[in-house]
Amino acid sequence: MARPRQFDEDRALDAAMEAFWITGYEATSTQDLCDATGLGRSSIYNTFKSKHDLFERALARYMERKNAEMDELLESELPAREKVRALFQRTIDDECAAGADGRGCLVVNTCIEVSAHDPSVAAALERDYGARLAAVRAMIESGQRAGDITPRTDAGTLAHLLIATIGGLRVSARAGLGRAALEGVADAAMSGF
Repeated sequence: MARPRQFDEDRALDAAMEAFWITGYEATSTQDLCDATGLGRSSIYNTFKSKHDLFERALARYMERKNAEMDELLESELPAREKVRALFQRTIDDECAAGADGRGCLVVNTCIEVSAHDPSVAAALERDYGARLAAVRAMIESGQRAGDITPRTDAGTLAHLLIATIGGLRVSARAGLGRAALEGVADAAMSGF
């Protein structure tokens, strides 16, 4: 008879997500995951099958949380142009906050580190990008109808611009760009909207 689990799987998944977020997929060892979660190797493998499975579940949890935060802003009563600026500002504030740990965004980090050689992770990232793109595009289309966003550029192109700018802000911050430079990038990007 199998023993019942003696741990909170959600808490373990959150701890693993933090471990992967801090050091990346490749650099996070099974022992690191044991230390982070407080679980033994057998518990990790019995629950999550493999390091890769645990990573995919942690990445999915991260994307779900970050997309919920974005959706909350996109569904707010702010005018569309202010939503765009708020998305840029949140990114800058996250990256430049006092005590910011420099770990960036798990999605951006995974795109850079893992997606080129892992088809299942690449597919998850592509689905996530598609979901974010659709949500942002709908907000931009609404803003164009309201006269708040320029109609001279296709809404899909502007949605890609917004997502690419956020990714670029995150990577640039990790490369050492300071708040003033990041603000300048966001201001320049806003001129397209």
